[in-house]
Amino acid sequence: MPALVTAAHLLTQRTRKDVEARYTAKWRLAKLLYEKDWGKQQIIDLFAIIDWLMNLPPDLEKQLWTSISELERNVKMRYVTSVERIGIEQGIEQGEMILLRRMLTKRFGELPQEIEIRLSQASIADLELWGDRILEAQTLTDVFD
Repeated sequence: MPALVTAAHLLTQRTRKDVEARYTAKWRLAKLLYEKDWGKQQIIDLFAIIDWLMNLPPDLEKQLWTSISELERNVKMRYVTSVERIGIEQGIEQGEMILLRRMLTKRFGELPQEIEIRLSQASIADLELWGDRILEAQTLTDVFD
């Protein structure tokens, strides 16, 4: 395990001015984590160190997460913890609520307080249902009843 951290440190130094090489090195280290017979928490802890050491530009970071997600599907192990997954789901729910609020306001004008409350307390299923209904609704009542 310490050898992997040392390797990450050395690779970080070697790839200081070459983001493509850093991406390749970080991806190789990530794959190595999944090849070892380590527990989920060990993988998460080690990847946190690697991630901290080997910063990537946003586009390459996104590409790396896509690759890691694919790798996880293949090895049946999730890097994202349940707490992180809940946070992601809450972020998606929040984004859906904001989008629905914008669409409703654009279509029907300022929203009554009771609708604002319903939106803020809605489940993802409610938000999706209301989002579908807004396409054919003539009034706010059509959306929410």
